[in-house]
Amino acid sequence: MNERMSQTDIFAGAELPNSQEAFKRAAELRASLNHHAHLYYVLDAPTLPDAEYDRMFRELQALEAAYPELLTPDSPTQRVLGKVLEGFTPVRHAVPMLSIRTETDTEPTGALSFDQRVRKQLELADDAPPVEYAAELKFDGLAINLRYEHGVLKQAATRGDGETGEDVTQNIKTIGQIPLRLIGVSAPVIEVRGEVYMRRDDFEALNERQRQAGEKTFVNPRNTAAGAVRQLDPSLAAQRPLSFYAYGLGEVQGWELPPTHSALLDALAKMGLPVCADRTVALGAAGLVAFHQAMGAKRDSLPFDIDGIVYKVNSLALQQRLGFVSREPRWAVAHKYPAQEMITRLNAIEIQVGRTGKLTPVAKLEPVFVGGTTVSNATLHNVFELRRKGVRVGDQVIVRRAGDVIPEVVGRVAEPRAAYVPNFRMPRECPACGSAVVRDKGSVSHSCSGGLFCPAQRKQALLHFAGRRALDIEGLGDRLVDQLVDEGLVTSLAGLYKLGVAKLSALERMADRSALNLLDSLEKSKQTTLARFLFGLGIRQVGEATAKELARHFGSLDALMDASVEQLLQVRDVGPVVAKSIHTFFAQAHNREVIEQLRAVGFKWAEGGGAAAEQGPQPLLGKTLVLTGTLPTLSRDAAKDLIEAAGGKVSGSVSKKTHYVVAGEEAGSKLDKARELGVTVLDEAGLQALLAGAA
Repeated sequence: MNERMSQTDIFAGAELPNSQEAFKRAAELRASLNHHAHLYYVLDAPTLPDAEYDRMFRELQALEAAYPELLTPDSPTQRVLGKVLEGFTPVRHAVPMLSIRTETDTEPTGALSFDQRVRKQLELADDAPPVEYAAELKFDGLAINLRYEHGVLKQAATRGDGETGEDVTQNIKTIGQIPLRLIGVSAPVIEVRGEVYMRRDDFEALNERQRQAGEKTFVNPRNTAAGAVRQLDPSLAAQRPLSFYAYGLGEVQGWELPPTHSALLDALAKMGLPVCADRTVALGAAGLVAFHQAMGAKRDSLPFDIDGIVYKVNSLALQQRLGFVSREPRWAVAHKYPAQEMITRLNAIEIQVGRTGKLTPVAKLEPVFVGGTTVSNATLHNVFELRRKGVRVGDQVIVRRAGDVIPEVVGRVAEPRAAYVPNFRMPRECPACGSAVVRDKGSVSHSCSGGLFCPAQRKQALLHFAGRRALDIEGLGDRLVDQLVDEGLVTSLAGLYKLGVAKLSALERMADRSALNLLDSLEKSKQTTLARFLFGLGIRQVGEATAKELARHFGSLDALMDASVEQLLQVRDVGPVVAKSIHTFFAQAHNREVIEQLRAVGFKWAEGGGAAAEQGPQPLLGKTLVLTGTLPTLSRDAAKDLIEAAGGKVSGSVSKKTHYVVAGEEAGSKLDKARELGVTVLDEAGLQALLAGAA
């Protein structure tokens, strides 16, 4: 009982229920949590406060920890399992996941052609009643097959080549909209097919979080959703805000199919699966055209991307009669929308310097109404893309804008030029600060090398400098940085350390207490490591790991600043591109001036040692450790820094090659895996002893 009580703090002060009571209570909690998750994720109509849902969730976790036999596959606690996969297991589809034909005619005649083919194949007379169709949106995501056995989700697989996909069950379980148990279904097998996608607002929010964390941003919702589904670590997939819509079936055993596709979608919705409300039953070609046009007008206001409409003969009996041709159903077609394009004149090409220093050629256009708005600027992406399209100033160009996507120049109208116009060339100096413009070998993008000095990069430089893995300045977020820069209060990194309570308190939503907390965090940030300081400088091509290698090798900032390219190449994992980028950064007087200004405001970091010091005592050299749970005094980053400074490596997963697992409060599956493999488990005190060479 004592062991169980230690795992179930939620019952502190109250006796743990006996096994019979626990079984009953766990069943009640599972049913209630699944019900409220359906209301929240699928119907968007929550009736329970988040705090109460969380309390019930923790209670179920505690019961399952105390009585492991209560754990069921459909428990809400099983959505994020934490196990990192070695690779995806192939899944042979019982019913092939075939693609449908795409109608290349994007005009109303595309719907007419489909209807004519169906009527001909059904041998209908000209005066026969119109065919009834189900029309629905064509989502721009990733097709998934969900296999439910006796109502419980057993497996999720990608389409793959149509015959064989990949088992992505653990990642799919992280999607709140997908029920782990179907409502009112006990059939031996029901395979539900649908689309995993990412909403536009979720995509933008994800990219904003990536920017704040100083990490890479994603290109578009579709690729991001597909990449999340194929993550080997389910905890990473859980961080991506994915959504799902059901639209069909695969293998079915022991469940009677409804007579129509529209009734099938209604049945899926009653099972607790999300089904898109933007669908209709249309009569004949006229009905299809009307829906295609209505959704086309609504397209930009939808919260997710679509690229067309899917038409299906509504009667399942007629679908069977029509059958397939070349592995495509005769009874369905995807009717795409035309790209949203217009023609206008390219008046000029200007350079825009982004927050990260990337230089982007921007087309200055004769204003044109396209995609629901007037467009006067459009991206040309990079000079190589510009050359490939053959675009020059004065040309008539094709401009595309779809939804919230940034307008782009697709190409030029093929017509003779009245006079010779030279090719556009990228500037050699940044238009914002005058620093040298560089392009890494193999890259298509040009960038400003000014970094800290460039006003266009100022906000990004401040946010990166303040990031958790750099100087870790708590309270210095995106909104505050915007205010500080926009109001001219901070023009350099050193300017942060000259702020006072009066100036900060005068800012919108900044109380005296918040101002004092920020100043305290700024003061603490002056005491840091050389590796964190280097990473915080935002040198192009220098990530966290490279910054640590530079600090270890050179031992002091001055030695690094004066290093030649040849000397930089002696650092582990530093190649020619990285070496050149570092050398260019420190060769510029304004970057050295920024560093001197930071020294002047009191920055200090542990120096000394260098490459020679690496040969000194390193008690964890060659050892691999895994961190799990919350340690009493050390943050995850601090513990990682200590381990790496001692020569060790920190891994994200436990394997036979792991030497130690350091476990704190609320340690999860990694602790279980360590015990299973017989890996030595340490607490924080044990880690400190190990670092000191006493273990």
